[in-house]
Amino acid sequence: MFSSLSSTFAAAASASGAKGDAKKSMSPTLRADIYSAIDQAKPWLIGGTVGRQAGDGVAYQPIIARIHEHFPDMKVGLDAVRNTEHEVAVIVAGITNMILEMSKWDGMAGAMAMRTWVEALGDAHGKINTAPTGAKGGPRKDQVGRGITKGINQLTDVTLMTREFAARIQIISLLKSVNTKIHGAGSDEARQGEALWSSKFI
Repeated sequence: MFSSLSSTFAAAASASGAKGDAKKSMSPTLRADIYSAIDQAKPWLIGGTVGRQAGDGVAYQPIIARIHEHFPDMKVGLDAVRNTEHEVAVIVAGITNMILEMSKWDGMAGAMAMRTWVEALGDAHGKINTAPTGAKGGPRKDQVGRGITKGINQLTDVTLMTREFAARIQIISLLKSVNTKIHGAGSDEARQGEALWSSKFI
């Protein structure tokens, strides 16, 4: 199921990236849309309110609509709706790609936005209720954590990232830190994320 979701998103990101390459300047609304999407996504990830949290099949729609302004081919497939992990993966990747798209035009602004986003992800995950839910995928906090990791490590389109050296180093360092924030230092996920993002320096 996830492989089909990943393939669908990768194709959409690739198509959007190709369109972005043809642009002569950054979209005038991209910066504002990034920060608005972050503000929307944080409480959506934390959840606790019926009809307003990841996995309910509804609350992701305003966020995806904002992402669509810049990645119009991106979709949350039917296999992802009402699946907390999959909804989170798509939304996290979408916002991350928006930030990488901005970094292409303004490297340091992209790095600053990525810091805000990574801090929001870590803070949101830390505030999720750890009580067991009886859900198939385990506690909601675990599902959101896996979704964040997959969105960052597997669905993010790294080709959108700035080639500006200093900004690229900052962005990659921040993306590497996500796995540690979510899963803890020394975890398998943290080690895998370290190796994955370290390879992106090239």
